[in-house]
Amino acid sequence: MKKPFVAIVDDDSAFAAYLRTFLSLRGYEARTYSRGDEMLAAIRQGDPPDVVLLDVMMPGLDGLATLRALKAARPETQAIMLSGREQASIIVEAVRLGAADYVVKPDDPEGLGEIALDVAIKNATEKTRLVSEITELRQQLSDDQDRAFLFWGDSEEMRTVATMIEQVADSDVTVLIRGDSGVGKELVARAIHQRSPRRQHAVVRVNCAALPTELLESELFGHEKGSFTGAATTRIGKFEQADGGTIFMDEIAEMKPALQAKLLHVLQDGEFSRLGSNKRQTVDVRVLAATNRDLEKMMLAGEFREDLYYRLKVIEIMVPSLRERRDEIPHLTDFFLAKYTRKYNRPVPEISEELRHLFQEYDWPGNIRELENLIKRLVILQDEHLVIREIRRMAARMPAFVGAGAGAAGDEDLDPVDVYPTPFPHPRDGPDAPAPPAVELPPAAPRTLAEVAKQAALGAERSVIEDMLHQVHWNRRKAAQLLGVSYKTLLNKIKECGISQR
Repeated sequence: MKKPFVAIVDDDSAFAAYLRTFLSLRGYEARTYSRGDEMLAAIRQGDPPDVVLLDVMMPGLDGLATLRALKAARPETQAIMLSGREQASIIVEAVRLGAADYVVKPDDPEGLGEIALDVAIKNATEKTRLVSEITELRQQLSDDQDRAFLFWGDSEEMRTVATMIEQVADSDVTVLIRGDSGVGKELVARAIHQRSPRRQHAVVRVNCAALPTELLESELFGHEKGSFTGAATTRIGKFEQADGGTIFMDEIAEMKPALQAKLLHVLQDGEFSRLGSNKRQTVDVRVLAATNRDLEKMMLAGEFREDLYYRLKVIEIMVPSLRERRDEIPHLTDFFLAKYTRKYNRPVPEISEELRHLFQEYDWPGNIRELENLIKRLVILQDEHLVIREIRRMAARMPAFVGAGAGAAGDEDLDPVDVYPTPFPHPRDGPDAPAPPAVELPPAAPRTLAEVAKQAALGAERSVIEDMLHQVHWNRRKAAQLLGVSYKTLLNKIKECGISQR
């Protein structure tokens, strides 16, 4: 078994030598550093300690500043602060920054200080071991999910993706992952990271579409205190957080050209400056990027830098859409059923041949994410008819699907009364049942095509809503579910269309 590795950071060479002997006699591997930046540089080079013994008072980068930088780079590393005397303010600050313990340097003849230090180190190494085991289990579970995603169905398209991942994982080249929304581009990025030499370090995700340009720049590169309104403290960015590991930049096409230039500089030189600072920061980060946009068209339109495009596209992996690998749908369906029945403690719902047929015929514009969400809904609500209706509602917007798959099971076969059987008679049943109310349009003739379209749409909505409310006996929550809108939206539509219960 590998010995626990303890790093000693102390400018007092005599005391550092004493600690090294102290640790060696107790079965630890020990290394000494006279300055905090020396230890941080060694960590960046890929050999992190299990525990750090950190002197509080040091010239240059003191113990608290070193602790802050250590926790930013490797939050899981256990640090024990050492001081010649107890100082309440420093103890509080050290604990706030994430120190595992605070120990007064042992110098008493009874050896009580050595005992306290020995106990603190044992506790810290045990915590490191537990964190490592949990991380390994999570990574194993994530690997299993990635493998399931990548190899289901054994399609030619996914075999190509899997081969590319294995070929590029052990290098540091930039990879551009392309594909429609929901195909699993992030899973591919994580699979690359977990098979790379950087897997012991962090993989940091940034969604470039989630923030405006000013905030995205701060998110990526950090900022200094006071660099803009609201910057109350200095903050490191995602690139510094990912130092030694991987940064995954999702929706890279949404980044504005001005920020693209700064990203290009990082890719070329590995250097950048925080907002509000002229100091250069150096990082060792592998970049993986993803997009569902046509970057080539964006280049021609001047929306995406050509030099950045070629810098990102060293290796390109195209993830196929779900409709291009339909053979995998049954395997994905069963996987998500098993996953969410466990998660939500629900019985496994039966899936009819009708629903499986719809799954195979549907074009899945939302890809795997859409299939996952539908299975989740099926598991929670335990009502297959709702899923069938949702697929048909979405399919009605896709003429190709309607022509291909609706012949066997079209929307005309599904009556909402079949979805929610009721012991009460349908209000339109029987020969004497009143005819459905006519659509009432405003008496004044519209003067423009826009008014015609608006009134026609309002009349059509009113007809559909009234019909649905009759069928479910004015159960408005049930009607909202069947119409695929929120309860609040339905109430607003009822009011807008002037519908009242008769």
